[in-house]
Amino acid sequence: MSKVIAKIAAARTRRMPRPDGAATRLRILDTAGRIFAEQGYAQATSKEICTRAGTNLASVNYHFGSRIGLYEEVLIEAHRQIVSMDDLTKITRAPGDPRQKLRTLLTHLLALSAKPAAPWGFRVILREAMAPSQVMPALVEKAVRPKAKVLLGLIAEIVDLPPDHPAVQRSLFFSVFPCMGLLIAPKEIANKVLPAVAKDTDGLLDELMRFVLAGLEAVSCEYRTRIR
Repeated sequence: MSKVIAKIAAARTRRMPRPDGAATRLRILDTAGRIFAEQGYAQATSKEICTRAGTNLASVNYHFGSRIGLYEEVLIEAHRQIVSMDDLTKITRAPGDPRQKLRTLLTHLLALSAKPAAPWGFRVILREAMAPSQVMPALVEKAVRPKAKVLLGLIAEIVDLPPDHPAVQRSLFFSVFPCMGLLIAPKEIANKVLPAVAKDTDGLLDELMRFVLAGLEAVSCEYRTRIR
C-alpha cells in the first residue's frame, strides 16, 4: 500500500507546475515583447530571448509550444496593452449614455498615446501591421474580432442601427482609428509636424468627440430618413 501511495504522490508532483513557472512564463513573454518590438519577428531569436530572460532555451517550447506560439502570445498581449477585453466590457456595459461610454474609451486611448514612453506592445503591433506575419489571422480571431464585436454594439446603440449594418462598421472605423493611429505612430511625427496635437490632450479629445458625435448623428439621420 505504501508503494502505491508513493507512486500516486510522485505522479501528482510531476503534474503540479513549479511555483515559479507562471513567473518564468511572464518574464519570457515580457522579454520577447521588448525584443520583437526592437527587432521584429524575423530578426529576434529564441536564444536571445531566453538569454535576456535568464532562462534556458527549452523554456520557449515548454511554455509556448514554439517560437511562433510565443510570438502569437506576444501579439495578443500587445493588443491587450492598448485595451483589454475586461476594460472594454466594463466601459460598454456600464449604465448610462452610450456617447459617454464612447468618450470614456477614446479618453483611455488618447491618454495612452500621450504617455512619454509607450508600452512595447504599440511597437509590436506597428511592426506586425507594416509586415503581417503568419500569426496575423490568430491575432484577428483571438483579440481584434472579439473587441470589434463589443464596439460595434456600442456604435449601433448611438446610431440606432443593427450592429451588422455596414454603416455601423464604417462608423466604428472613423470613430476609433484616429486614436489607434496616434497610439502606434512615432511620437516625433506629431511633436514636429502637429505640435498642438501632442501638447493638448484635453483639447484634442474635446474636438475629436465633436467630430465623432456629429458624424454619428449624421449617419443616424441619414438612415432614419431612408427607413421612412
